[in-house]
Amino acid sequence: MIDAHPPMTRPLKTWLAGVGLLLGLCYAPAHAAWDLAQLMQALAQNKSGRASFVETKYIALLDKPVESSGELLYRAPDRLEKRTFKPRPESLLIESGTLTVEHGKRRMVLRLQDYPELVAFTESIRGTLAGDTVALRRIYNLDLEGSEERWTLTLRPIETKMLDVVQRIRIGGSRAELKSIEIEQTDKDRSVMVIVPLTTP
Repeated sequence: MIDAHPPMTRPLKTWLAGVGLLLGLCYAPAHAAWDLAQLMQALAQNKSGRASFVETKYIALLDKPVESSGELLYRAPDRLEKRTFKPRPESLLIESGTLTVEHGKRRMVLRLQDYPELVAFTESIRGTLAGDTVALRRIYNLDLEGSEERWTLTLRPIETKMLDVVQRIRIGGSRAELKSIEIEQTDKDRSVMVIVPLTTP
């Protein structure tokens, strides 16, 4: 079943904001220095990447966190995929200006241009993977702090529509290895994703 232009849900928006940043930073070359300009230069060299993930969501209405796990894949210039294996199979794919969501027998295809707020999310993904600081600064305030051994990149949305959903994104790592990405939502819900890079076959 294919739904044309269904309403955009908060989890999909949050995922879009995070997954491009996650993949881009995960595969930064080991020689990159950790000031913003050199980090972006390193990201511009990314062509593909693959990682496993464990994501924990803290939702105010639930008594305990919700955990999921699976794989993340990226291929230049614009293909991003999140494959969730547990607790149930699900696939989210961004490619050529569309978002495709598969959950069981249900399949949704969204044209990103039909959702103005998603343009900002997808541009942040493209900008991060391309190492495009100018594009990122149109959407986020960026703050890189710490040392090469232990650094944190914080992104705070500028656009009002994004601020209605996401308060900030905090990405932590050591040297060129991404350790975690945390998305704090405006409604106080949050998610923490821990990743481990995998060898691309």
